[in-house]
Amino acid sequence: MNNLKNLTVIIVTFKTNEEILFNCINSINHNVNIINIENSNDIYHKNKIEQRYDNVKVILSGKNLGYGGGNNLGISKSKTRYVLISNPDVVYNSNFFEEVNNYLERNSNFSIIGPSYNDKKILSYGSFNLSKNLNQFDELGLKEVDWVVGCTLLLDTKKINEKFYFDENFFLYFEEADLCRRIKLKGGKIYTSSKLLVDHLGNKGSAATDPKYKIETEMLRNWHWMWSSFYYKKKYSNYFIALFSMLGKLGRSFAKMIFFTLFYNKNKQTMYYARFSGLINSIIGKKSWYRVKSLFD
Repeated sequence: MNNLKNLTVIIVTFKTNEEILFNCINSINHNVNIINIENSNDIYHKNKIEQRYDNVKVILSGKNLGYGGGNNLGISKSKTRYVLISNPDVVYNSNFFEEVNNYLERNSNFSIIGPSYNDKKILSYGSFNLSKNLNQFDELGLKEVDWVVGCTLLLDTKKINEKFYFDENFFLYFEEADLCRRIKLKGGKIYTSSKLLVDHLGNKGSAATDPKYKIETEMLRNWHWMWSSFYYKKKYSNYFIALFSMLGKLGRSFAKMIFFTLFYNKNKQTMYYARFSGLINSIIGKKSWYRVKSLFD
């Protein structure tokens, strides 16, 4: 039985390298509908993708909503029970969607199922309690975990009682950990699958692949990593515990920023300035406002 008609794949892009995006789409079963949220006003992108693929609908968000905001928009436009969140820099194994179909046919009891990497050295899941022993994979290739990576997420929308799936206060990093944590707190089931195999390039889903934006994208990543780290810790403990846990990183970022300024290392100085700035902004309660402005030119 083909249950893939009840599945929509959502791919959020932002000026993504075409070859990387094409490789992702080409690895998706052609019978599955795809929504591509392009976080810009790039009408050329929309026309090119929709002319090339008859199972892809492109929605232009008009601005960079980030990972969480873009996926929330895509989920709101989906008409199927099941949604597969996909980064554009993911390539799916040839039997990936056959295995997805098997889970849907069995009506497996899950809120989220995450993938495994073909590179077995990299784990795609984890526990919020570092001392917790995770179970073994069962006969269906499933193992219950606390969180899974956000590059590929199979969601049963009927089992997730959330108005907004992703917390849009996060622009980058920790979005999937936060979603998994909220689902677990409400009794939902998070699994990783040994049968859903993918290759993930990592940090290739946006304009970051363009060498001329190397410093700016590194600044973006470092700024948001620190902003999101504090916000996440504060959300699940309290302000003062989060502050105490991040004081060391705050001090090291400031010291290294000064050090590399004095020794004229522009790249390192920029990176640690971004870390210090992102953390300070999060500590004083400012939103995750930083964007790479030149990418909008």
